[in-house]
Amino acid sequence: MGDSSSSSTQFLTKHWEGFKDFWGERLSFLDHYSKFIKRDKPLPSWSDADVEAFIAADPIHGPALKSAREAAKFAVTGSVIGAVSTAGVTWKYSRSLHGAGLAFLAGGVFGWTFGQEIANHSLQLYRLDTLAAQTKFLEWWEDKSERQS
Repeated sequence: MGDSSSSSTQFLTKHWEGFKDFWGERLSFLDHYSKFIKRDKPLPSWSDADVEAFIAADPIHGPALKSAREAAKFAVTGSVIGAVSTAGVTWKYSRSLHGAGLAFLAGGVFGWTFGQEIANHSLQLYRLDTLAAQTKFLEWWEDKSERQS
């Protein structure tokens, strides 16, 4: 009986490790941000002027960050269009407040996704490493903030 419990424990341990490895690979982008999130003292807020200063100062990561910021505008526009249009159609045909609310939420998520995809293709974000650009900006902002204080 001892063999079956130890083999089931080994099976569960092996399964758990596989699960952690699987999701660790898919969520590895969080490692880039953890040093900025898990700070004793949070980074101060930055303004649009600070971002524009980084874009002008960094010829490699600046254009990628600028494109990523433009893509966010596409996504927000898509989200607004999706949310309002689906909620409007739902309200017109069902007059159900909870249905229109759920349609508003779902339409916002779907619209955000479509807007992000449109931006990805029109701005050719697939050619850029926007994660590296965002990380470089955060490093730049961290250095600049520490020099000012």
